[in-house]
Amino acid sequence: MATIDFGGVKEDVVMRKEFPMSKARRILKGETIAVIGYGVQGPAQALNMKDNGLNVIIGQSKAFKKDWNRAKRDGWIPGETLFDIEEAATRGTIIQMLVTDAAQRVIWPTVKKCLNPGDALYFSHGFSIVYSDQTKVIPPPDVDVILVAPKGSGTSVRRNFLSGAGINSSFAVEQDATGRALERCLAVGIGVGSGYLFPTTFQDEVYSDLTGERGILMGALAGVMEAQYDVLRKNGHSPSEAFNETVEELTQSLIRLVDENGMDWMFSNCSATAQRGALDWRPKFKKATMPVFKELYKAVKTGKETARVIRVCGKKDYKERLDGELAQIGNSEMWQAGAAVRKLRPKTKAKAITKATKGIKGRGKN
Repeated sequence: MATIDFGGVKEDVVMRKEFPMSKARRILKGETIAVIGYGVQGPAQALNMKDNGLNVIIGQSKAFKKDWNRAKRDGWIPGETLFDIEEAATRGTIIQMLVTDAAQRVIWPTVKKCLNPGDALYFSHGFSIVYSDQTKVIPPPDVDVILVAPKGSGTSVRRNFLSGAGINSSFAVEQDATGRALERCLAVGIGVGSGYLFPTTFQDEVYSDLTGERGILMGALAGVMEAQYDVLRKNGHSPSEAFNETVEELTQSLIRLVDENGMDWMFSNCSATAQRGALDWRPKFKKATMPVFKELYKAVKTGKETARVIRVCGKKDYKERLDGELAQIGNSEMWQAGAAVRKLRPKTKAKAITKATKGIKGRGKN
């Protein structure tokens, strides 16, 4: 591991140069990696591992025709590399639980009976293990329990792999039954396309992840955008102007500067007027949102959030209700304006993104 200074706090991370793909292949020689679920993370992780020369099969319920057909389109062959969940779990020596958190609770009895001593049970989220009192996912003591959590959506995991950049991932070992859990974990982490891996625990991963996606990464970002857009519109600004000042400039310009060199560098490279406003209003937004983040973290830590996920996502009509909630966002004026703005972007960029997200074959520089 390499020791990196993160703002005065030193952490050990695993870099690809010290844990190359050749080493990962040696460790995973003879292993069959069964990716259970071909929805969000499944396609990206499976295709990346396949392109990296690992032995991968897919376990997907035929009842979800969209995911089953997508797997076939991506080149997985029924009866050879594409199976139902039980068959794939039986064939696999490393079983990747990549169905939704709510679905893991449902399929666990099927997966559990397929596990053999020495198998590894792999997660990309600590949800099922940390909240086992709710999920009832309790692994037998004779299997490894490991985690690799890419810090991005499946789309980003695949796209970054194809570009050669990789994506940062956390890793953890919850149970080491074989004495090889750590090396298996790191090998798969490199195989799925991680740029570097940093250590965590199942508990820390799920606490930070649930807070992050409900907070800055998704929930807070969406809410703050909508608030600013609505204020601008109510004060007479056009949809195009409101959307560009709220979303387009953030996603197409400023966030890229933050990505390259940090928030302070972005502030230093904008106009003096924008810089002064950002510095003056930053503490006000922090003060206003701090109580919400404290409430959010408490809800995550106590299991209130996970209980809601299991309860709501497990309802039979959830898909229809979800479609309605998403449609409400998509059909709002703000995001209709966004659709119009995106059509004005250069076509070459849109085509490149579409190509990367369709699971095209080809080796990444991992």
